[in-house]
Amino acid sequence: MEDSIAKYDLKEIKSDLLKAITECSDRGLKHTRKWLGELNFSLKGVKLDAHDVTVDVSFADTTEDEEDDYTLAKGYFDLKEYDRAAFFTAGCKMPKARFLHLFSRYLSGEKKKIDDMTDLPPDPLKNESLKQLCADLRKDHSAGNLDGFGLYLFGVVLKKLHLDREATEVFVNSVRKQPMHWGTWLELAALITDREKLENLSLPNHWMKKFFLAHMYLELQLIDEGMAVYCELQSMGFEKNGYVLAQIAIAVHYKRDVDASIEAFKRIIKDDPYCLDNMDTYSNLLYVKELKVELAHLAHRATKIDKYRLETCCIIGNYYSLRADHQKAALYFQRALKLNPQYLSAWTLLGHEFMEMKNTNAAIHSYRQAIEVNRRDYRAWYGLGQTYEILKMPFYGLYYYKQAQLLRPHDSRMVLALGEAYEKQEKIQDALKCYYKACNVGDIEGMALIKLATLYEKLGEQDHAAAAYTDFVMDEHRNADRGELSHAYKYLTTYHLKFDQLDQANHYAQKCLQFDETKEEAKALLRTIAHKRAKVEENPMVIEDMNETDPIAEGSGSRVDGTPGNQLSPMNLSFTPPQ
Repeated sequence: MEDSIAKYDLKEIKSDLLKAITECSDRGLKHTRKWLGELNFSLKGVKLDAHDVTVDVSFADTTEDEEDDYTLAKGYFDLKEYDRAAFFTAGCKMPKARFLHLFSRYLSGEKKKIDDMTDLPPDPLKNESLKQLCADLRKDHSAGNLDGFGLYLFGVVLKKLHLDREATEVFVNSVRKQPMHWGTWLELAALITDREKLENLSLPNHWMKKFFLAHMYLELQLIDEGMAVYCELQSMGFEKNGYVLAQIAIAVHYKRDVDASIEAFKRIIKDDPYCLDNMDTYSNLLYVKELKVELAHLAHRATKIDKYRLETCCIIGNYYSLRADHQKAALYFQRALKLNPQYLSAWTLLGHEFMEMKNTNAAIHSYRQAIEVNRRDYRAWYGLGQTYEILKMPFYGLYYYKQAQLLRPHDSRMVLALGEAYEKQEKIQDALKCYYKACNVGDIEGMALIKLATLYEKLGEQDHAAAAYTDFVMDEHRNADRGELSHAYKYLTTYHLKFDQLDQANHYAQKCLQFDETKEEAKALLRTIAHKRAKVEENPMVIEDMNETDPIAEGSGSRVDGTPGNQLSPMNLSFTPPQ
């Protein structure tokens, strides 16, 4: 890793950043300009010499008239008067003015679409202005007149028109020509669905590629690889960069350490108290932990900073949702979507609120919109699975659960939901495989073992059921459902009693006494155990005969700690996964 870091010259990186900041600012690419500015701030200790600063002379031969047109149009553009900006740059040839013309036309169409938006979003394939813009960009592309920024805009338009394959090629060409534009990398990331596609991309060998790869690793749930790259970026000089710190916090969250992720976000706020970037993700974490006071404080802080920001609307929506005021929560998520219909998190959270309000049609619409924005949003796929399950359409539910599980193969919640869907359709072997996998990947909700045990019990596979129940009761403090726990103890009592394993049977029968549901049965079982023990004491040969004929009884007895020996468990050969 040290070798790969050493080859990057921090002065060269800072020079690249300063040049790109100017270029993005000239073209009205505000978000990338801000992002690059934050990276540059992280390197404020790096001082440049006069010869380190490169000057862009590509516009030296342009006429003063075009520069005046550009200056006028840029003023209109900054005030969101996009049609005026496009009009006054219509005849310009210099790259930054030509880009401003095309970009103004694109943003004008997007703004009008938002202003006119109803419940059903317009079909981009019927958008004539978008098609005309695409034709003009294609003409410039064929003539070789598009620079890296122009290619970015061309790729965005192609993506809007669902020409994903061509868009991917254009975005790759864009980052090869202009690797410093982060917006292009993000648009490209949205089109990469798996690791194979990522590895087949012909990307430039530029230091910005590291930010892209780290982002993609997290998107593809390759958490360890993503964390490694972010740690390398920190070693390159970006250890205090807010974006890198937020991405690491998100990666920690993906590894199911919510508390550590919350602490990471708290450190970000301490360093930058007016930061709202990624605070919607922070609010999701506070919601999951049901930290009402902290979420209320975050909502108050965000409102004071900017009450019309997308993240603020999302935070307030989460706050009302945690208070079970789902009507108000939905209102704030809808407000966020009015500001930006491509805001993924709001679509998914809106779907959750409609589910709480039992408005399944609206929930389906919201989840589908989330998938339109990003097909890798596993929460939307999972939400659709739940919705169709409620609508008693199990085959649809199964399809959506499969998609969620493919996106999150190591998330036991997705695997468990898929197993339940299989079980409802009587696909027992598939259900068993899912429950077994959920146990192996780390059962978050503690439901997989009891599901597995119950299913084995229904199938009459006593040994497997006993093994699963044994593992289930080993952590009785985690298993909150007393009904399931009492049933597991009763089953294990009768199982061991059947094979005359009296110590084990007595141990579990004593546990049954702790539950009202099984107390009376436990007393009867204890009497049976006592009767059998009396018989063994009268005739010791009985137990010897049993040990010779019954392999399960071999090695039985209590350990020093008082728990029964010879425990059946998924960790030994008595409990094998379904084939």
